[in-house]
Amino acid sequence: MAKGTLYLLPTGLAADSAAACLPGATIRALHRIDYFIAENPKNARAFLKAAGHPARLQDLSIATLDEHTPASQLPELLRPLENGRDGGVLSDAGCPGVADPGAALVRAAHAAGLRVAPLVGPSALLLALMACGMNGQRFTFHGYLPVDAPARAARLRELERESEAQQATQLFIEAPYRNDVLLAAILQTCAADTLLCLATDLTSDTEAVRTQPIADWKRDQPRLERRPTVFLLYRDSRPRPPRKRRREGRA
Repeated sequence: MAKGTLYLLPTGLAADSAAACLPGATIRALHRIDYFIAENPKNARAFLKAAGHPARLQDLSIATLDEHTPASQLPELLRPLENGRDGGVLSDAGCPGVADPGAALVRAAHAAGLRVAPLVGPSALLLALMACGMNGQRFTFHGYLPVDAPARAARLRELERESEAQQATQLFIEAPYRNDVLLAAILQTCAADTLLCLATDLTSDTEAVRTQPIADWKRDQPRLERRPTVFLLYRDSRPRPPRKRRREGRA
């Protein structure tokens, strides 16, 4: 009997953004699947409803795969695929397997000889990198920084040095309720001419992406509050041209 395929299904980054963010081929594949492995089943049902899944939500099978799922449970999650049923992995937002516990299941699927099919959809990290104006050929994603203030400051200084030495863009994220704490730490720790990009609410009506030196952010510090944000740092080691002074106009 032929084995099923594990489809990696991107979800919208913002509420009800599935139709606007997902191409038709991804939507059609999603509509064919009735077995899903999701980080949060409640969020998955809301996404599937927004994506217009033709089946009744109560008729869909949705298993849980989150950061607490033990490795010993992965073969059981893949058992329906071993029996010929296709399955779809759903992250809470964006692409499965990228800053997401789905990566462990994908690795187990490869080990089991199952076909893995990534489908097209939004990635907050790539969208932020596209829009930041920093180095898009050399970059590193670091996930979450330390919560402890001294350790976080030390890590920020390390990322700043790494960016300058390698000319690499540094990407990281934070739990939305700690966004403003992280932003304050960046502004307090990093050099005035280091570039910082804040990519907030990507793909939503309130989307905002802005890149400027730390010194400029200090003069106009926003409140991010609980808005999903990608943080990007870049310190250019090349000589910087002097900034032009503004001439005072005469009355």
